[in-house]
Amino acid sequence: MQKVIGAKFNDGGKIYYFNPNNLTINAGDRIVVETSAGMQIATCVFIDKEVEGEFEIKDVLRIATEKDENKKVQLDAKIPSVIKQIKEKVKAQKLDMKISDCFYTLDGGKLVVEFTAEDRVDFRELLKDLASTFKVRIELKQLGQRDEVKNKGGLGPCGEICCCKRYLNDFSHVSVKMAKTQGISLSPTKINGLCGRLMCCLAYENSNYEEVLKKMPKMNSEVTSPKGKGVCVYRDALRELVSVKFTGNDGNITVEEFKLEDIKF
Repeated sequence: MQKVIGAKFNDGGKIYYFNPNNLTINAGDRIVVETSAGMQIATCVFIDKEVEGEFEIKDVLRIATEKDENKKVQLDAKIPSVIKQIKEKVKAQKLDMKISDCFYTLDGGKLVVEFTAEDRVDFRELLKDLASTFKVRIELKQLGQRDEVKNKGGLGPCGEICCCKRYLNDFSHVSVKMAKTQGISLSPTKINGLCGRLMCCLAYENSNYEEVLKKMPKMNSEVTSPKGKGVCVYRDALRELVSVKFTGNDGNITVEEFKLEDIKF
């Protein structure tokens, strides 16, 4: 077990663990941390969490000072102009990539450029061009489609701000089977989010659906209801109701709904 703190680099961002380095840190404090890209300012969201296993984590260097904050403001002010120039260079070199965002490390010595692309991109010439233009070290970082939406946000089909932007720290596993389990149309417009991937919310209630469906008859199986034997044609997992089809001696077909507790199968 080792004691860590959790910190975010932006409001909707992922929480990263850092070694408090014997510093007195409170939740909400702005801190300067060491990352794989270089020094950055982050906001502490929780302290004194114990995690299992031994793994290498970066240190908190110090509590952010006014000088640190002013430096970040100055660097952030450059970003709109920098992004515009990068996009122009990408267009000039006819590269099939989309610039998502970029940021400077706190010392201003490195510029990290985030982009998305469908396929592998040869950006060696772009890298040289950017280094020559901005006179700093350049890192090009490819993002997944989900990461891009998490960074930028947007409104989901429900009308709310995307969960990944609002509060999700990590992406959980989502599958088409979850949509089938919940009886949702498999149309891409119904189950895909802004990122073009399966919506994260498909996983929220899936375990509840699975538990309830274990107690319900299988579709098209024979069941016994208070009105006799019939065939299960629909299962309402949320209300725990079963729709049963009856075929009369005269060939007439009727469908009636029963509570799960009233059905035998």
